[in-house]
Amino acid sequence: MKLIASDLDGTLLDEEGVVSEENIAAIQKAIDHGIRFVVATGRSYDAASTPLKQAGITCPIISLNGAVAYTEDKKLIRTIPMDKSVAKQVLGACREADMYLEFFTSNGIYSVSKEYFLEVLVDIMKSANPNVAEADIRKKAELRFQAEPVQFIADYDEIFAVENLEIYKILAFSLDKEKLKNVRTQLAGGAGMAITSSGDINLEFNHQDAQKGIALKHLAESMGIGMADVMALGDNWNDASMLQAAERGVAMGNASDEIKALCSYTTKANYDHGVADAIEEMLQERKNKRQ
Repeated sequence: MKLIASDLDGTLLDEEGVVSEENIAAIQKAIDHGIRFVVATGRSYDAASTPLKQAGITCPIISLNGAVAYTEDKKLIRTIPMDKSVAKQVLGACREADMYLEFFTSNGIYSVSKEYFLEVLVDIMKSANPNVAEADIRKKAELRFQAEPVQFIADYDEIFAVENLEIYKILAFSLDKEKLKNVRTQLAGGAGMAITSSGDINLEFNHQDAQKGIALKHLAESMGIGMADVMALGDNWNDASMLQAAERGVAMGNASDEIKALCSYTTKANYDHGVADAIEEMLQERKNKRQ
């Protein structure tokens, strides 16, 4: 392996949104062995950079599921925006289903209600952390505004009136799984659109070429690395394209059985330093082959 690509949430980050010391050490060990490291996430660049900076990790970042990519020195190398007509189709279907939306754009994130935004985040965090007090969850939800500022507008239609604005990703939430299923079914197969998800209560919409697997292949080629020498780690459906594109696809222990079925390897859960475990296993195999 010459390149390791890792998702963030549910993969490299633990339940507190932190990169563990074990994961940091394993990544550095791989780098010391001449292996490159990259993050591929559904997050925006700024939101992805924060935990990496705290961990002392400097690396290329594929953000917004592959719609935007940066080198390790923050140079923008790839953008794949959605066609406005496609974005309007997504808006129409999600609006009809009364879903909460976030538009990730070249001018930041847009949404329509801070109060609704907070309630959605609280519901998400409560479902992931049922044993944590709601007051503590609300405090953590408020931190989202510090890590990734959101611009609140009166109506989503205002977004399409902003001059020279590029839309990279639309994130839709609903606690009603039937609504999610119906919207996915309604929009599936639409030209110029990729539909994935990073959790049980959301859908993520991108340009069909803005997928982690495509972006990772593009980045690897720019480094002179073929996909036969790439290991990718992930836990959810927005990771599927890169898990399948990489020679060594590794599912996290906390991933669904469907995601695990896509991969040749499964490691420990994100809260049990699964990335470190997968890297150590790969390095040991590499060592054994050379002996």
